[in-house]
Amino acid sequence: MKLSMVFKGAAVAVAVTGLAATAQAEQLKVGFVYVSPIGDAGWTYQHDVGRKEMLKALGGKVSARFIEKVPEGPDSERIIRRLARSGHKLIFTTSFGYGPYTLRVAKKYPNAVFMHATGAKTAKNVGTYLARFYEGRYLTGVVAGKMTKSNNLGYVAAIPIPEVIRGINAFTMGVRSVNPKAQVRVIWTGSWFDPGKERQAAETLIAQGADVITQHTDSPAPVQAAEAKGVYAIGYHSDMSKHGTKAHLTAAVHNWGAYYTKIAKQVMAGTWKSGAYWGGIKDGIITLAPFGAAVPADVRKLVTERQAAIAAGNLHPFQGPVKGQDGKVIVAAGKTMSDHDMHGMNYYVEGIVSKLPKK
Repeated sequence: MKLSMVFKGAAVAVAVTGLAATAQAEQLKVGFVYVSPIGDAGWTYQHDVGRKEMLKALGGKVSARFIEKVPEGPDSERIIRRLARSGHKLIFTTSFGYGPYTLRVAKKYPNAVFMHATGAKTAKNVGTYLARFYEGRYLTGVVAGKMTKSNNLGYVAAIPIPEVIRGINAFTMGVRSVNPKAQVRVIWTGSWFDPGKERQAAETLIAQGADVITQHTDSPAPVQAAEAKGVYAIGYHSDMSKHGTKAHLTAAVHNWGAYYTKIAKQVMAGTWKSGAYWGGIKDGIITLAPFGAAVPADVRKLVTERQAAIAAGNLHPFQGPVKGQDGKVIVAAGKTMSDHDMHGMNYYVEGIVSKLPKK
């Protein structure tokens, strides 16, 4: 999860000599550190799907071990070190808060490769990777803007870092592109995974009039709350339709399998290079879950067309004009927000009626 000072593609390349040479003769041991339980939907679930796809693609050339429910704190360093000490030559740490601990362990194990999801810093044997989540967010916002009757949309959010804020803003840009009267309300849970808080936040938003709920949290609790209350929901990270067969409209889905396979191949071949990766719809990392039965054909067609336009580079969720909550222009008409500016996003756009928490 969750923030990265990255550049397009696999930029900032720094060769690492000697890394992964052992894989020519031995099975590559790959480790994964997960912030929440795997479950059957959500952030960690999708990373574990990617792990399994990597194993299937590479057969007996690799083995993989995962450790789930690892808090983003000092204890994560012990877990990461345990994997490195036990011979794992490629380690994926899959949450933003693992950053400083990944870097610390990497210094002590220079012959292993460490990949930090949504990370902010690279090193000689540390790379970062991030998806352009905001592209999927924008598209689901288009769906929400078309489906709302109350023009009141609810967003359950985890922790106010730029990645999450960027997603809220992109969702709102999508909503307002088709429904300028709609507004978005946000409730923060302060945790990536807390089903109780997530459900409570969703129920509060519904009580405030929201008839479409979405989320940047890991459990399907908001979708379940929407199903119980008879409103619509848009999932995140993975297809959450089984948790709300009537409520679920679609979801922004993250696909890590091909990327994990590519990195493992590079490590085995000794060609891996440190860098900061940011992939999106055109790379297949971001897709949408199948539309729910409630989504009309014309909405499906519109979203599909916009998805193709994003993939082709003809549409950007933060094309100007982009205005802040105060109405001031952030990106002028005819301009597009840069990657650098998106990475540091710390404000809400016009259309969000909640206040952004202060640090």
